[in-house]
Amino acid sequence: MNKKALVLFSGGLDSTLAIKVLVEQGIEVVGITFITPFTHPSLEGAKELNIPLKIVHLGEEYLEIVRSPKYGYGKNMNPCIDCKIFMLKKAKDYMVEVGAEFIATGEVLGERPKSQKKDAFWIIERDSDLKGLLLRPLSAKLLPATMVEEKGWVNREKLLNIQGRSRKPQMALAKEFGITTYETPAGGCLLTDPIFSRKLKDLLTCLKDDTSLNDIQLLKFGRHFRLSPKTKIIVGRDDEENKKLLELAQGDDTLFKVVNFPGPITILRGEITQEYLDLTARITARYSKAKEEAIVAVEYWGLTTLGKKTLSVSPIKDNELVSIRI
Repeated sequence: MNKKALVLFSGGLDSTLAIKVLVEQGIEVVGITFITPFTHPSLEGAKELNIPLKIVHLGEEYLEIVRSPKYGYGKNMNPCIDCKIFMLKKAKDYMVEVGAEFIATGEVLGERPKSQKKDAFWIIERDSDLKGLLLRPLSAKLLPATMVEEKGWVNREKLLNIQGRSRKPQMALAKEFGITTYETPAGGCLLTDPIFSRKLKDLLTCLKDDTSLNDIQLLKFGRHFRLSPKTKIIVGRDDEENKKLLELAQGDDTLFKVVNFPGPITILRGEITQEYLDLTARITARYSKAKEEAIVAVEYWGLTTLGKKTLSVSPIKDNELVSIRI
């Protein structure tokens, strides 16, 4: 009787190839994809692979991992080891639910500097309580045999020995398998992006446990300015971002827009003082088509207040923004 495997599917080439390697051995595969506030993987590849796919959305619980990872961060704000352990623990519960015998991933030895080393692999397997049941088909021949291989559930000789950061072996294998649909490496995780990571670090430092998923979503849009530990400004960069900021604005936020000129929607979130209102209006004017005007009318309003008020301000100079821009 063929065995069943649960495979972590990111939409990327590595996890796609891991699935194909197992399917070629007659293994029944079920996929599981985790969507976090920092990732939104494409699921088109699952259709091409013709496998059932479980989609799991991770929210507040996942933020705890990002706030305080046991094994620290990578180059930016990416807690890759803790992230993998967290997902594998969730996957193990689903493995039992669907009757799979083991879990597989698309991890490649040496491809990621923090989480894809032999010692990291061992830590991940141990802490996710999957000893012997976690298979990495793309690098299996370079690693100690798992119980999955020792029991003959898969043929170790038909597994692979890919390692390192070069994508050439994977690209060649994809061509061999006829795979054409897959995401770029890393699945677009924002936690590996240095600019996003800088904004996230500022947010977690200032708000700590008060950070909300809405705060995280706001990091994806606009220019960000920090006025105080509890107060910041977000300025839309184009019409699409303006729409997003209006969607994400919450009850206590104050919104700004230049009168009679194209320009950004701006959110002032946090403490409201006259100084902060004036400063936000000046920043809003700076990023509008009125930035060369001597005096600009900027209207502002709250979502829970009636009517709009107007401030007449001079657009802020770029050198005044340096100290507050995140």
